[in-house]
Parts: sequence; C-alpha cells; structure tokens
Amino acid sequence: MRETQVNFYSEGEEISGILRTPDLGDGPFRAIVQGPGWMGLKDAKLYVRYHDAMTAAGFAVLIFDFRGFGDSGGRTDLVLPAMQLEDLTNAVTYLCSRKDIDSDNIGTFGSGATGGGNAIMLAAQDQRIGCAVSQVPVADGEDWLHRMRREHEWLAFLDRLAADRVARVTTGTGELVHPREEIMVPAPERRATNVKGDVDGRTPTAVQLRSADAIMQYKPIDVVASIAPRALMIVAVEGDAVTPTDHAIDLYERAAAPKRLIMQRHTTHYAAYAHYGDEIVPGIVDWFDRHLRRGHLDVREVLEG
Repeated sequence: MRETQVNFYSEGEEISGILRTPDLGDGPFRAIVQGPGWMGLKDAKLYVRYHDAMTAAGFAVLIFDFRGFGDSGGRTDLVLPAMQLEDLTNAVTYLCSRKDIDSDNIGTFGSGATGGGNAIMLAAQDQRIGCAVSQVPVADGEDWLHRMRREHEWLAFLDRLAADRVARVTTGTGELVHPREEIMVPAPERRATNVKGDVDGRTPTAVQLRSADAIMQYKPIDVVASIAPRALMIVAVEGDAVTPTDHAIDLYERAAAPKRLIMQRHTTHYAAYAHYGDEIVPGIVDWFDRHLRRGHLDVREVLEG
C-alpha cells in the first residue's frame, strides 16, 4: 500500500488527507472515501487494517481530517455533522478531479457512530457514491445522546442546552464543553479501551455546546431509503452499549435493496474491530468489489410490458 499526503479545500479551509493506493499500477483506481468516526483522525491505526485490504483489492482510499481536526484548517471548537457532510462531499469532488481515480466508481466507508452515520448521509445526498458501508452507525442523534443518560440527567441536559441558546443570542458567547465527556457520555468500555489511544490526545477537548444541538438534528434514518438502488451494507454489534444495536437494525429495515446487515455477536463495540476483523474486513471489500463496477455503457432494457 502506497501513501500520499494530499490536500484539498472545503468551503475555503484546507483539508489534510491521506490517499492510500495499491502498490502496483497508476490507475485509474476505483475509490473509497472515508471520514473518521466520532472524534477520530485520519491517521488512526484502527483504519489501517481496512485500508490494507481495500488497496490490496485494487481500490484507492482517501481518508482525511474534518475541518477543525488534526492537520486540517478551520475552527476547533465545533463538531457539526452538517459541516462534516460538506467536507465529505468536497472530498468526493477532489477524488473526481484526479486522473488516477475512476470517478464512475466511488464508494464510501464510515465506522463509529457519526462515522457510520456519515457514510449513509453522504450516499443519500451524493449520487456520485455508488455503494456505502456503514459500521456501528448512529441513526438518530437525539436518541443517541438521550440513551447515554438517565432520565433526570437528560432533562438537565436539555435545560443546559436551552440556557446556552439564550446565552449565545444575548451575550454572543456559548458554553464550551468536552465532547467525549459532556456531549457523548463514554461507556465504561470506552474508558477502559485503548483502541483509539493513538489519536485521543490530539482531538479537540473544548467545543461549543451548540454542537450537541446539531447532533440532535442528525438523523440518517430519515434519508437511508434514498440510497437505493445503490447498495448499502451495515455492520453492527449485538448488545452494543455505545451505538445502540437497534439503530443499525432500524437503518437496515428502512433501507431498500440491495442491502446487507451483518450482526457481530458475543463481542462488544470496541472489541469487535479485532474480534471479527478476519471476517468483516474481507466482507466489506467484497461488497465494494461487487457493487462498484459501473462501466462506460449504461444499458436499460424492457423486454415485456
């Protein structure tokens, strides 16, 4: 796998990415675009296993830091899914501008909460995406934040958001919070695992509380049906305490064919990456290989009726 540091622009801000390509050949390669998962960065070791397999199968993979994260420009005090979707759309445009990329065959992969949800949002919005894979996704941002909290904590959180809205319009300044502690409430497994330890110390630790308002409006479940007739695979974990299992199931049931749901059992959200990697990663690559095969001819035919 070859790696090239690349840069492009998203709404005026410079975006830092890594383009991973097969060891042999100059393309044009079929391509996969990925935005990192919740509070993730492009150079996380977690993703390398997937990209090794994708490039070995002949795909190019573009992964990048969202605006305000890692080496990309932009404000570091916002985590806005709508802004991340703009970055993903602009990443697709960047891929289409390259001569070594087959712009007719671009897919998207996303893993981890909003990472998985963003793959669905991008595929639903951008017809240039021919196939999507969403791993442990969030389907409804409000429900996701709610279920991290006991009911009295949720009601207090809503009051805090309401007070912050008033503060922003009357003083011009809102509250800053830790995104992994005060927006997402980490499950015990998250505190114990080191699966993202290589990037945890380099992500923003103070973001505007209004980011939570934006996440509450984030609803991949409302758009997943519009991906068809393009293909969607969803990878979930049974009994997931981080991204609720029923979110993945609801997305699968709302989606139209072609679609596939893979449920990983007898594991946990973070352990599943390694536990079932030998089975899941080849399955993801095969999904892309089967569904990213658009050629130069688009043939439509009706034989009866």
